[in-house]
Amino acid sequence: MSKRVLLVDDEAGIRKVLGISLADMGYEVETAKDGAEALERFRESRPPIVLTDIKMPGMDGIRLLRAVKSEDPDTEVIMITGHGDLDTAVMSLKYEATDFVTKPINDDVLEIALRRAEERIEMRRQIRAYTENLEQLVEEKSREIVEAEKMAAVGQTVADLSHAIKNIAGGLKGGAFVLEKGIELDDKEYLEQGWRMVKGNVDKITKLSLDLLDYARSARMNPTWCDPNAPVREVADTLAMRLAETGIQLKLELASNLEKIYADPDAVHRCLLNLGSNAVDAFKAAAAEGGHGGRRKWIRMETVRPDGGGVIYRISDNGCGMTPEVKEKIFGSFFTTKGVGGSGIGLMLTKKIVDEHGGQIEATSREGEGAAFTIRLPESIPDAHPPDPDSREGHPA
Repeated sequence: MSKRVLLVDDEAGIRKVLGISLADMGYEVETAKDGAEALERFRESRPPIVLTDIKMPGMDGIRLLRAVKSEDPDTEVIMITGHGDLDTAVMSLKYEATDFVTKPINDDVLEIALRRAEERIEMRRQIRAYTENLEQLVEEKSREIVEAEKMAAVGQTVADLSHAIKNIAGGLKGGAFVLEKGIELDDKEYLEQGWRMVKGNVDKITKLSLDLLDYARSARMNPTWCDPNAPVREVADTLAMRLAETGIQLKLELASNLEKIYADPDAVHRCLLNLGSNAVDAFKAAAAEGGHGGRRKWIRMETVRPDGGGVIYRISDNGCGMTPEVKEKIFGSFFTTKGVGGSGIGLMLTKKIVDEHGGQIEATSREGEGAAFTIRLPESIPDAHPPDPDSREGHPA
């Protein structure tokens, strides 16, 4: 690009002489006879450098300087002053003038001032380019970090899944070994034991496959306006037989003042069923380790209406509880305390569903006294576009 400068002076002779000097220095020169005309030309052509006299009729050089800087702070403005106007020239530096030169103008002094202006322009250009490159570099590195984190998460998931499958495979090999011994010795007890081991591990790998499919399917939410109490009632009905067989009392406490929420009722049902089933299993674990101390066993399922709308689900029990170490890991990949019977996906799936609803889940527990899981869901899924809630029919009892 050719170097451009706007020369402003009310004396035609100075404009002509300075214009020739500036042209000899390699500048494309545009001139104006006063501040008002200069400001108009500046707005039209946006020259990077303005060279202006301080004392002019009408809009003087200081007012022009301030007007130019207010419209484009990057424009370099060099002031021309007489010997008697040095105080005004110094004041112009306060308003971010690049430099000032005194009359009569020495070409060498003017060239130094112009060179300083060009250096400032070039420095800003380099800083801008560096900043843009830096922003691009940060964006690229951020993408690389995100991809690395994704790959690390995939790697960890694969490792955890491989560990779970390895355990199942080990169980199958053990069962097969016992079966072979039973066949070899014609021992019915060995045969039955081996078959139970094989069957248990086949059931486990089947459950693992189904849980993985559930985990993948949960990404496809099908929200609708629904009664938040309905999934709790359905889970209670589903668990009724298991509860009766194990002598566990179900305490159902459903809030009557809940309004409908925009959520996926099937997904919420899966969450609550996972938590309810885990509570039943907690009593089985306690029984396997010596009973329940004679205490009456119970599971409580409740709903609460929070301030701000939505619903709080809470499932608690007075089973065996969790150690602090287990509590820290329960939502991790494929973590399970159920041995052969667990895949470790149930709570992973539950947390994923809650997250996709924009909700929160937390667990509290005291070892030997029981555990409680609390789910907080908002009135509607974030980023979803539910129909007008005023159009939904009625409110649940």
